[in-house]
Amino acid sequence: MRVLFNGRAKHDYLSDALTLLTGWTREGEQIRRTLVIDDTQHAALTERVKVVADALHLRPEISRRADHTHIKVGHGNAPLTEREVLLAARIEDAYRAVTHPDLRAG
Repeated sequence: MRVLFNGRAKHDYLSDALTLLTGWTREGEQIRRTLVIDDTQHAALTERVKVVADALHLRPEISRRADHTHIKVGHGNAPLTEREVLLAARIEDAYRAVTHPDLRAG
């Protein structure tokens, strides 16, 4: 069943969802996350994110500086959507999978 959100309810829903995403910060209509991972983990994470982002028709910005991976989801000129929050949650799943492969489901 799909639930449609509008107006204030949508804003509250997204705000509630964002509070569950540890490490993500909201800056206007974008959310950001910085991860400390090595080059191999960065490559694995980027591949996993690409698959999910393609399915959601989104284009997150992922960059690498030193040992930090920077991720930005959303556009500064359009409201944050449910799909973008979902992508952030899936990025968290991918992050856990590449940093703790022993916890990955079979």
